[in-house]
Amino acid sequence: MSSDGEDFEYEDDTGFDEDLNMDASDTSEQGDAFDDEEGYDAFDVTAGDAPPPKKPYEITWKTLDVKALQEEQKRLVNEVAGLIDTDSSTAATLLRHFNWNREKLTETYWENSEKVLDEAGLEVVKSPSTTARPLPSRTKSRSAMAAKRPFECPICCMDYTADEVDEETLDLGCGHRFCKGCWQGYLQNKIMDEGESGRIQCMESGCGRIVGEKTVEGLVEDRVRNRYRELLDRTYVDDNPSLRWCPHPDCEFAVKTTQAPPRMLNQIIPIVKCGCNRQFCFGCGYAGDHRPLICKYVKLWEKKCADDSETSNWLMANTKECAKCNSTIEKNGGCNHMTCKKCKYEFCWVCMADWTSHGTAWYNCNRFDDKEGVQARDAQAKSRASLERYLHYFNRWANHEQSAKLDKELYMKTEKKMQEMQATSNLSWIEVQFAKRAVDVLMEARMTLKWTYAMAYYLKKCNSTTLFEDNQANLEQAVEDLSEMLEKPIEPETVPQIRADVTNKTAFVQKRSDIIFHDTLTGHWEHRWEFSV
Repeated sequence: MSSDGEDFEYEDDTGFDEDLNMDASDTSEQGDAFDDEEGYDAFDVTAGDAPPPKKPYEITWKTLDVKALQEEQKRLVNEVAGLIDTDSSTAATLLRHFNWNREKLTETYWENSEKVLDEAGLEVVKSPSTTARPLPSRTKSRSAMAAKRPFECPICCMDYTADEVDEETLDLGCGHRFCKGCWQGYLQNKIMDEGESGRIQCMESGCGRIVGEKTVEGLVEDRVRNRYRELLDRTYVDDNPSLRWCPHPDCEFAVKTTQAPPRMLNQIIPIVKCGCNRQFCFGCGYAGDHRPLICKYVKLWEKKCADDSETSNWLMANTKECAKCNSTIEKNGGCNHMTCKKCKYEFCWVCMADWTSHGTAWYNCNRFDDKEGVQARDAQAKSRASLERYLHYFNRWANHEQSAKLDKELYMKTEKKMQEMQATSNLSWIEVQFAKRAVDVLMEARMTLKWTYAMAYYLKKCNSTTLFEDNQANLEQAVEDLSEMLEKPIEPETVPQIRADVTNKTAFVQKRSDIIFHDTLTGHWEHRWEFSV
């Protein structure tokens, strides 16, 4: 792991500088009103009136709906168009080329505007001052300014008279002219079938000229135009490193933060809460909370759990190949005298040597170990040990995941118990909410425990891991105690005691969760943990 904890202050790469202070209608968490004009340091957010995060590994964020995203795009496009004196379509293309980083765009543009325009797929015209300028949409292209002449579309081979060329054909300024009918079919296919929008290029093979928004919207029908606008909104988020769509189904919100750049994902786990009231990881897009394991190892763990490589691991740990015919053999008994069913070769399972050399002293087979036999035995032992270690952590990880799914049924059971307690005691509906709170805390704690086992699998042993395992054990014991309490039947005379016990245990589970969170997340921030794959 890199050690860049001392170099955490960084400037906003996104080009956003609007005031993100929220009003009562905004949906967000962690005091996530902030102004990103000056960039951020997740350790000390001082811009605007935003309160600083409670912990150095916490981040601030804001939820944006589609309308807010469209307003941001429009504002940025207008600002850039004014700065470089061009039309909005050209400004939008430039912003997409620079992933909506306004500062980088303007800085690079004024250094070498001709190069920037060319790389962005825009036409360049030279002004008398030798500064390259984007060709405004109202300016006629070179081919249009040339003498009019009859034209044959190179795609459909339709002929057009000199008077029809301007009305029936189109040239983006790159010298490649096609009829509008072919343009319409091409654009419809790109938008509706291929899902492209802001980076659609000229139809000529090898030409990188970008088809501007005004051109697209002036050619396609309403159905295609609406889809085009939707795709532009999506690419605005997809291209912007400070924005990410909520991964949960049927959610149209995006979340914005400048405090989770890729280089910091070995120190922080940027879990955010969307406007749909569900959590996800801004760093890797995982649809949930995977703390305390950092994003890199979440991906590795999920791949390992889903990969067929574990089948290979089992085969390596439980089978061997016949030294004579290379057939795969599984040991199905306790005796080490093996006979290959295919070639009838007899050998020792322990050292893989010919059984005839063992005689009646098979237990002394170590004296017959040749170099290949030692290597085979060592590889087998390592494979078996590796598999056993993986299964130790996987079984516990999967157990908590399954338990969390089963705990969802507790919501229904708990609601009935809450009604029962209200009916058989003098407790109000508000007072029996302790039971629902207990289930919420229980499920969150199980998710935490689940990911602590995945983290433990990759952790290298050190002094800190002992404390980590102690905290893990304490939380696990508290979770099981609370789960058992919630499963017990309700007796009218025991309601007050149950309420007191469950409330106390819920608070204890929450405390233990907070402890393991703080220890592990602080450890990431301080580079205390070491991992191995």
